[in-house]
Amino acid sequence: MAGMTRTYPQGVPCWVDLNQSDLDGAMRFYGGLFGWSFSNAMPPDAPGAYMIATLDGQDAAALAPGEGGDGWVSYIACDDADQTAAAIARAGGTIVDPPEDAGPGGRAATCLDPQGAGFRLWQARRRPGAQAVNEPGAWNFSDLATPDAEQAMRFYRDVFGWVVSPELGAGMVRLPGYGDFLASGPDPDIHRRQEFAPEGFDDVIAGLSPADSEARWWIRFAVADRDESADRARSLGGMVTSVTDTDWTREAVIEDPQGAAFIISQLVVPG
Repeated sequence: MAGMTRTYPQGVPCWVDLNQSDLDGAMRFYGGLFGWSFSNAMPPDAPGAYMIATLDGQDAAALAPGEGGDGWVSYIACDDADQTAAAIARAGGTIVDPPEDAGPGGRAATCLDPQGAGFRLWQARRRPGAQAVNEPGAWNFSDLATPDAEQAMRFYRDVFGWVVSPELGAGMVRLPGYGDFLASGPDPDIHRRQEFAPEGFDDVIAGLSPADSEARWWIRFAVADRDESADRARSLGGMVTSVTDTDWTREAVIEDPQGAAFIISQLVVPG
């Protein structure tokens, strides 16, 4: 719905950002790859920078100066960052950076799940989260790769209420009621548009996949043409480390010039 602010209920991934040591280089790469424009959310007299990436004027992601060791990070919306951080600790997770205000935009905390996959909490105030989503050049999905899916889902269920429904196929994580939330706000057409899909598909909020090595959250961006975007990433100094075709997508894993990995995904409707 044009003009309606997209908000995120407790437990839904809502934002992505990336720290990099060469911020100007990062803005050149991602601006060239996804068509992003940038503006600094920090006041003029504040140290550092937090560069909001916009796509057609809508908030899409952010880049900030830093060592970049965490790669792309997914934020999960919460109503109260302090209470949710306490629940994470009780459920066996780790609070790396305790909740603190991020200016007037909101309140954030940095966390690890029991397998060590990093994510952040976001208690929104002035900045509700990504407004450009699920379109070429925008964040599309966050996927948890984990060596112990059962333990991981126990943690995320206890903290956020997530469930996995086998009838939706492998790796679909649901937050029951999210489809109704979307239908009542930013996506009133979702139920009609997804009539073909299994029941509960409109509640899907994240992905889950097995991992042989360390647990991590993968960030996926939508593109109109995987091969063209992969070629553009190379021309901008990035690397294409793998290419995959599924029944519904054409994907590639990209490393940016500073080594941060992410996935680009082109939707291909069968038939």
